[in-house]
Amino acid sequence: MDAEVVDLRAVRADTPAALDRVFLDSAGSSLPPTPVLEAQIAHLRREAEVGGYLAAGERNDDLEAGYGVLAELLGASPDEIAFSDSATRSWLSAFDAVPLADGDRVLITEVEYAGNAVPLLRRAEETGAVIETVPSDAHGQVDVAALRELLDERVKLVSLVHVPTNGGLVNPVAEVAAAAHEVGALVLLDACQSIGQLPVRLHDLGVDLLSGTGRKWLRGPRGTGVLAVRREVLHRLRPRLVDLHSGEWTSPTTYGLRDDARVFELWECSLAAKLGLIEAARYALRVGVDTIAAEVGDRAKRLRAGLAALPGVDVRDLGEQQCGLVTFTVDGVAAADVKARLAVEGVTVTTSAVGSTRIDMARRGLDEVVRASPHYFVSPEQVDQAVDAVSRSGR
Repeated sequence: MDAEVVDLRAVRADTPAALDRVFLDSAGSSLPPTPVLEAQIAHLRREAEVGGYLAAGERNDDLEAGYGVLAELLGASPDEIAFSDSATRSWLSAFDAVPLADGDRVLITEVEYAGNAVPLLRRAEETGAVIETVPSDAHGQVDVAALRELLDERVKLVSLVHVPTNGGLVNPVAEVAAAAHEVGALVLLDACQSIGQLPVRLHDLGVDLLSGTGRKWLRGPRGTGVLAVRREVLHRLRPRLVDLHSGEWTSPTTYGLRDDARVFELWECSLAAKLGLIEAARYALRVGVDTIAAEVGDRAKRLRAGLAALPGVDVRDLGEQQCGLVTFTVDGVAAADVKARLAVEGVTVTTSAVGSTRIDMARRGLDEVVRASPHYFVSPEQVDQAVDAVSRSGR
C-alpha cells in the first residue's frame, strides 16, 4: 500500500462489511481487516488439530516478533511492551503498580474516563491518597498552566486521557508530561482512543506508561490490549498481579520478577487474539500511521462540517486539535433514538452518556451525545450519506 495515500479500494476489499453499511463506530469496536481475522481463525484451527500447547510452540517466533511490531507502532523498545487482554487490564495493571500512600496526590483531567475514575477513587479510599481535577482551558483540553500551579512533590501520578470517549479533542500530552516530570510525578496515558488513528509514540510523548486496546482504531480483536512502560521508570513500579510468567519461583521461600515490561503479563492468554493484534499492528504500519491520521482527520472534518450545517444538530467536539471521534446531538431526539433511526438507514453509530465522562459532561450540561467515528475505510461518499441520514433523524 502507498505510504502517502490510502488505497481505498484495497482497504475496503479487506473490509467487506464496510461495503454494505456506513460504519462509524471505530471508537467503539472497529471492523478488523481480513488478514487479522484470518490470523486468528488459522491459529484456532491449529489448536483444534494439535492442541493449544503444540500450536503455541509452532508460533513462538511469531509471538516473540510481535513485541517488535508493537514497539515499532508505539515508538518504544520491544522490552518496553507488554500484551494484555484489554485496555482496561493494561491501565489497571499500570495504575495498581504505582506506589501511593496517605497524603499523596493524583491529578486527573476533566475528561477522565469512568473506567479509570472508579479504580482511582477506590484506591484513594484505601490508601489515603487524594484525587484532584485539573481544569480545562477555553478549548476544553487540559489547561497546562493550571496543571503547573497544582504540581508539587506530593503529586505521584498524573492520569491523562489522550482522546476522551465523549469527544474528538486531543490533549497536549507532551506538555503535560514535561510539567509532571519537573516534580518527579509519573504520567499514565490512556491511549485507548488514539492508538490506531493518531501517531502515538511513547518516548516522543514523554509519558511513563501508556495503555491501549486492539479493538478500536487499531482494528484488532476484542480481548486484546497493550501496555508500554518506559524502561527508566520500571524500578519505581510495584506490580502486584504476578505469576510464573512475570516472575520466577527461585527457592521455596524466594522469587524474582522480570526486569522488563513483561512483568505486567500473565501466562495464560488467547494466543489467537494476540496473533490477531500483532497482525492488526502490522496492517496499520503497512498503511502508514501518518497516512491513517490524515485520512481519518479528513473524514472527521467532512462529517463535522456536514453535521454543523444541519438545522437542529449541534456538534459537541472541543479542542484545538481534533481527531476522528465526532460527537453531536439532535434537538428533541434522544441519542439512543438517533442511533436507532440511523441503523435503519444502514449507518452504524453509538452513544456516550454522562456516566462515562461525568466531570466534562456535567460541566457542559450534557446528558448524552451521539458518537460517530469514521475510519479510513469509510469513503467520503459514505460520510455524506451519513449526514443525509442524520438530517432525517430528527423528523
